[in-house]
Amino acid sequence: MKAALQSIRARAPQARPRIAVLLGSGWGGFSARVEAAVRIRYADLPGFAPAGVAGHVGELWLGRVGPAEVAVLAGRRHAYEGGEADGMKTALAALHALGCGALVQTNAAGSLRADMPPGSLMLVADHLNLPQRSPLVGESGDARFVAMADAYDPGLRALAHRAAADAGVTLREGVYAWALGPQFETPAEIRMLRTLGADAVGMSTVPETIAARWLGLRVLAISLITNFAAGLSHERLSHAHTLAQAEAAAAGAEALLAAVVRAIAAAEPA
Repeated sequence: MKAALQSIRARAPQARPRIAVLLGSGWGGFSARVEAAVRIRYADLPGFAPAGVAGHVGELWLGRVGPAEVAVLAGRRHAYEGGEADGMKTALAALHALGCGALVQTNAAGSLRADMPPGSLMLVADHLNLPQRSPLVGESGDARFVAMADAYDPGLRALAHRAAADAGVTLREGVYAWALGPQFETPAEIRMLRTLGADAVGMSTVPETIAARWLGLRVLAISLITNFAAGLSHERLSHAHTLAQAEAAAAGAEALLAAVVRAIAAAEPA
Protein backbone atom coordinates (compact mmCIF):
# COMPACT_ATOMS: atom_id res chain seq x y z
CA MET A 1 0.00 0.00 0.00
CA LYS A 2 2.79 2.44 0.88
CA ALA A 3 4.46 1.92 -2.50
CA ALA A 4 1.14 2.52 -4.28
CA LEU A 5 0.52 5.66 -2.22
CA GLN A 6 3.97 7.03 -3.05
CA SER A 7 3.39 6.34 -6.73
CA ILE A 8 0.04 8.15 -6.69
CA ARG A 9 1.53 11.16 -4.91
CA ALA A 10 4.41 11.31 -7.37
CA ARG A 11 2.01 11.41 -10.34
CA ALA A 12 -0.64 13.63 -8.75
CA PRO A 13 1.03 15.64 -5.97
CA GLN A 14 -1.91 18.05 -5.63
CA ALA A 15 -4.57 15.35 -5.30
CA ARG A 16 -6.51 15.46 -2.03
CA PRO A 17 -9.59 13.31 -2.72
CA ARG A 18 -12.21 12.91 -0.01
CA ILE A 19 -14.48 10.48 -1.85
CA ALA A 20 -13.50 7.25 -3.60
CA VAL A 21 -15.81 6.01 -6.37
CA LEU A 22 -15.58 2.43 -7.62
CA LEU A 23 -17.13 1.86 -11.04
CA GLY A 24 -18.71 -1.49 -11.82
CA SER A 25 -19.91 -2.99 -15.09
CA GLY A 26 -21.80 -0.48 -17.19
CA TRP A 27 -20.73 2.55 -15.15
CA GLY A 28 -17.45 3.29 -16.94
CA GLY A 29 -18.80 6.39 -18.68
CA PHE A 30 -18.87 8.20 -15.35
CA SER A 31 -15.12 8.74 -15.71
CA ALA A 32 -15.83 11.33 -18.41
CA ARG A 33 -17.49 13.49 -15.73
CA VAL A 34 -14.20 13.80 -13.82
CA GLU A 35 -12.74 17.24 -14.52
CA ALA A 36 -9.02 18.01 -14.77
CA ALA A 37 -8.32 14.32 -14.29
CA VAL A 38 -4.96 12.70 -13.74
CA ARG A 39 -5.22 9.16 -15.09
CA ILE A 40 -3.01 6.35 -13.82
CA ARG A 41 -3.16 2.76 -15.04
CA TYR A 42 -3.54 0.11 -12.37
CA ALA A 43 -0.55 -1.60 -13.99
CA ASP A 44 1.60 1.38 -12.93
CA LEU A 45 0.55 1.23 -9.29
CA PRO A 46 2.12 -1.42 -7.01
CA GLY A 47 -0.49 -3.78 -5.57
CA PHE A 48 -3.34 -2.59 -7.80
CA ALA A 49 -4.71 -5.79 -9.29
CA PRO A 50 -5.53 -5.70 -13.02
CA ALA A 51 -9.19 -5.68 -14.06
CA GLY A 52 -9.71 -8.35 -16.69
CA VAL A 53 -13.40 -7.98 -17.58
CA ALA A 54 -14.91 -6.06 -20.49
CA GLY A 55 -16.14 -2.66 -19.33
CA HIS A 56 -13.49 -2.39 -16.59
CA VAL A 57 -10.59 -0.31 -17.97
CA GLY A 58 -8.35 -0.58 -14.92
CA GLU A 59 -7.43 3.07 -14.31
CA LEU A 60 -7.39 5.45 -11.37
CA TRP A 61 -8.78 8.91 -12.17
CA LEU A 62 -7.99 11.76 -9.78
CA GLY A 63 -9.90 15.00 -10.26
CA ARG A 64 -13.16 16.74 -9.48
CA VAL A 65 -16.86 16.15 -10.01
CA GLY A 66 -18.16 19.67 -9.58
CA PRO A 67 -16.79 20.87 -6.22
CA ALA A 68 -16.10 17.33 -5.01
CA GLU A 69 -12.52 16.09 -5.19
CA VAL A 70 -12.63 12.39 -6.04
CA ALA A 71 -10.55 9.31 -6.71
CA VAL A 72 -12.35 7.15 -9.26
CA LEU A 73 -11.43 3.49 -9.59
CA ALA A 74 -12.49 2.75 -13.18
CA GLY A 75 -12.91 -1.00 -12.87
CA ARG A 76 -12.45 -3.68 -10.25
CA ARG A 77 -10.77 -7.05 -9.88
CA HIS A 78 -13.50 -9.62 -9.25
CA ALA A 79 -12.98 -12.58 -6.93
CA TYR A 80 -13.83 -14.98 -9.77
CA GLU A 81 -10.83 -13.72 -11.79
CA GLY A 82 -8.24 -15.19 -9.45
CA GLY A 83 -10.15 -16.92 -6.69
CA GLU A 84 -9.32 -14.43 -3.94
CA ALA A 85 -11.59 -11.81 -2.40
CA ASP A 86 -8.91 -9.19 -1.75
CA GLY A 87 -8.35 -7.90 -5.30
CA MET A 88 -9.27 -4.29 -4.46
CA LYS A 89 -7.90 -4.23 -0.92
CA THR A 90 -4.61 -2.46 -1.68
CA ALA A 91 -6.31 0.10 -3.91
CA LEU A 92 -8.85 0.97 -1.21
CA ALA A 93 -6.14 1.15 1.46
CA ALA A 94 -4.11 3.55 -0.69
CA LEU A 95 -7.09 5.82 -1.32
CA HIS A 96 -7.97 5.82 2.37
CA ALA A 97 -4.39 6.84 3.18
CA LEU A 98 -4.63 9.53 0.49
CA GLY A 99 -7.53 11.11 2.37
CA CYS A 100 -10.75 9.43 1.25
CA GLY A 101 -13.31 8.99 4.01
CA ALA A 102 -16.15 7.54 1.96
CA LEU A 103 -16.45 4.90 -0.74
CA VAL A 104 -19.26 5.02 -3.29
CA GLN A 105 -19.56 1.70 -5.11
CA THR A 106 -21.52 0.84 -8.24
CA ASN A 107 -22.39 -2.44 -9.89
CA ALA A 108 -24.65 -4.12 -12.41
CA ALA A 109 -27.13 -6.57 -10.93
CA GLY A 110 -30.01 -8.88 -11.72
CA SER A 111 -33.40 -8.14 -10.19
CA LEU A 112 -35.39 -10.59 -8.08
CA ARG A 113 -38.36 -8.21 -7.83
CA ALA A 114 -41.13 -7.70 -10.33
CA ASP A 115 -41.34 -4.02 -9.38
CA MET A 116 -37.63 -3.47 -10.16
CA PRO A 117 -37.22 -4.01 -13.93
CA PRO A 118 -34.10 -3.46 -16.05
CA GLY A 119 -33.05 0.17 -15.97
CA SER A 120 -33.96 0.57 -12.28
CA LEU A 121 -31.52 1.84 -9.67
CA MET A 122 -31.26 0.19 -6.27
CA LEU A 123 -29.48 1.52 -3.22
CA VAL A 124 -27.89 -1.36 -1.32
CA ALA A 125 -29.18 -1.46 2.27
CA ASP A 126 -27.56 -4.77 3.24
CA HIS A 127 -25.96 -7.80 1.62
CA LEU A 128 -25.75 -11.58 1.61
CA ASN A 129 -22.20 -12.93 1.37
CA LEU A 130 -23.12 -16.21 -0.31
CA PRO A 131 -19.54 -17.53 -0.88
CA GLN A 132 -18.65 -16.60 2.72
CA ARG A 133 -15.29 -15.28 1.55
CA SER A 134 -13.49 -12.28 3.01
CA PRO A 135 -10.62 -10.00 1.95
CA LEU A 136 -9.54 -10.01 5.60
CA VAL A 137 -8.39 -13.64 5.68
CA GLY A 138 -4.77 -13.59 6.79
CA GLU A 139 -5.01 -10.33 8.74
CA SER A 140 -4.11 -10.39 12.42
CA GLY A 141 -5.27 -8.52 15.49
CA ASP A 142 -8.69 -7.55 16.74
CA ALA A 143 -9.35 -5.06 13.92
CA ARG A 144 -10.14 -7.92 11.52
CA PHE A 145 -13.35 -8.67 13.45
CA VAL A 146 -15.32 -5.99 11.62
CA ALA A 147 -18.91 -5.23 12.64
CA MET A 148 -21.11 -5.36 9.53
CA ALA A 149 -24.33 -3.90 10.93
CA ASP A 150 -25.00 -0.72 8.94
CA ALA A 151 -22.18 -1.62 6.58
CA TYR A 152 -23.96 0.60 4.04
CA ASP A 153 -23.93 3.88 5.91
CA PRO A 154 -27.44 5.12 6.85
CA GLY A 155 -26.37 8.76 6.63
CA LEU A 156 -24.96 8.35 3.13
CA ARG A 157 -28.08 6.45 2.07
CA ALA A 158 -30.24 9.32 3.28
CA LEU A 159 -28.15 11.75 1.24
CA ALA A 160 -28.52 9.52 -1.83
CA HIS A 161 -32.30 9.36 -1.44
CA ARG A 162 -32.50 13.15 -1.17
CA ALA A 163 -30.31 13.61 -4.24
CA ALA A 164 -32.51 11.19 -6.18
CA ALA A 165 -35.69 12.94 -5.06
CA ASP A 166 -34.27 16.34 -6.07
CA ALA A 167 -33.43 14.90 -9.51
CA GLY A 168 -36.82 13.24 -9.90
CA VAL A 169 -35.20 9.79 -10.05
CA THR A 170 -36.76 6.68 -8.53
CA LEU A 171 -34.18 5.06 -6.27
CA ARG A 172 -35.27 1.80 -4.69
CA GLU A 173 -33.52 0.13 -1.78
CA GLY A 174 -32.86 -3.53 -1.11
CA VAL A 175 -30.58 -6.43 -0.21
CA TYR A 176 -27.79 -7.37 -2.61
CA ALA A 177 -26.67 -11.00 -2.80
CA TRP A 178 -23.06 -11.64 -3.78
CA ALA A 179 -22.59 -14.76 -5.92
CA LEU A 180 -19.00 -15.69 -6.73
CA GLY A 181 -19.59 -16.33 -10.46
CA PRO A 182 -18.49 -16.07 -13.18
CA GLN A 183 -21.42 -18.26 -14.25
CA PHE A 184 -24.90 -16.83 -13.79
CA GLU A 185 -27.22 -18.31 -11.19
CA THR A 186 -29.68 -21.11 -11.88
CA PRO A 187 -33.45 -20.60 -11.53
CA ALA A 188 -33.35 -22.83 -8.43
CA GLU A 189 -30.64 -20.63 -6.89
CA ILE A 190 -32.72 -17.53 -7.61
CA ARG A 191 -35.74 -19.09 -5.88
CA MET A 192 -33.49 -19.81 -2.90
CA LEU A 193 -32.22 -16.21 -2.84
CA ARG A 194 -35.73 -14.82 -2.92
CA THR A 195 -36.55 -16.98 0.09
CA LEU A 196 -33.46 -15.62 1.86
CA GLY A 197 -34.62 -12.04 1.27
CA ALA A 198 -32.44 -10.92 -1.61
CA ASP A 199 -33.69 -8.19 -3.95
CA ALA A 200 -30.80 -8.22 -6.44
CA VAL A 201 -27.85 -10.46 -7.24
CA GLY A 202 -24.40 -9.78 -8.64
CA MET A 203 -20.76 -10.85 -8.60
CA SER A 204 -19.01 -7.97 -6.79
CA THR A 205 -19.25 -5.22 -4.17
CA VAL A 206 -19.36 -7.29 -0.98
CA PRO A 207 -15.59 -7.94 -0.70
CA GLU A 208 -14.91 -4.23 -1.27
CA THR A 209 -17.47 -3.28 1.37
CA ILE A 210 -15.81 -5.57 3.91
CA ALA A 211 -12.35 -4.18 3.13
CA ALA A 212 -13.62 -0.60 3.24
CA ARG A 213 -15.28 -1.05 6.63
CA TRP A 214 -12.08 -2.62 7.98
CA LEU A 215 -10.22 0.49 6.83
CA GLY A 216 -12.80 2.80 8.39
CA LEU A 217 -14.37 4.07 5.15
CA ARG A 218 -18.08 4.86 5.10
CA VAL A 219 -19.74 2.91 2.28
CA LEU A 220 -22.56 3.57 -0.15
CA ALA A 221 -23.46 1.22 -3.02
CA ILE A 222 -25.78 1.63 -6.00
CA SER A 223 -26.87 -1.22 -8.28
CA LEU A 224 -27.94 -0.64 -11.87
CA ILE A 225 -30.49 -3.34 -12.67
CA THR A 226 -29.65 -4.78 -16.10
CA ASN A 227 -31.88 -7.87 -16.21
CA PHE A 228 -34.29 -10.06 -14.33
CA ALA A 229 -32.48 -12.96 -12.66
CA ALA A 230 -32.61 -16.47 -14.12
CA GLY A 231 -36.06 -17.99 -14.33
CA LEU A 232 -37.87 -14.65 -13.92
CA SER A 233 -37.95 -13.76 -17.63
CA HIS A 234 -37.17 -15.21 -21.05
CA GLU A 235 -33.95 -13.16 -21.42
CA ARG A 236 -30.79 -15.04 -22.30
CA LEU A 237 -28.19 -13.82 -19.83
CA SER A 238 -24.64 -12.93 -20.87
CA HIS A 239 -22.03 -10.31 -19.99
CA ALA A 240 -22.60 -8.65 -23.38
CA HIS A 241 -26.32 -8.41 -22.54
CA THR A 242 -25.45 -6.88 -19.16
CA LEU A 243 -23.28 -4.19 -20.78
CA ALA A 244 -25.87 -3.44 -23.46
CA GLN A 245 -28.64 -3.00 -20.92
CA ALA A 246 -26.38 -0.86 -18.73
CA GLU A 247 -25.45 1.36 -21.67
CA ALA A 248 -29.13 2.02 -22.34
CA ALA A 249 -29.60 3.35 -18.81
CA ALA A 250 -26.12 4.83 -18.33
CA ALA A 251 -26.87 8.53 -18.78
CA GLY A 252 -29.45 8.67 -16.01
CA ALA A 253 -27.44 6.43 -13.70
CA GLU A 254 -24.25 8.47 -14.13
CA ALA A 255 -26.10 11.75 -13.60
CA LEU A 256 -27.52 10.44 -10.33
CA LEU A 257 -24.10 9.18 -9.24
CA ALA A 258 -22.61 12.63 -9.87
CA ALA A 259 -25.41 14.23 -7.84
CA VAL A 260 -24.85 11.78 -4.99
CA VAL A 261 -21.10 12.45 -4.96
CA ARG A 262 -21.70 16.21 -4.83
CA ALA A 263 -24.21 15.75 -1.99
CA ILE A 264 -21.75 13.69 0.04
CA ALA A 265 -18.99 16.24 -0.53
CA ALA A 266 -21.26 19.06 0.64
CA ALA A 267 -22.23 17.18 3.78
CA GLU A 268 -18.84 15.79 4.76
CA PRO A 269 -16.56 17.92 6.96
CA ALA A 270 -13.58 19.39 5.14
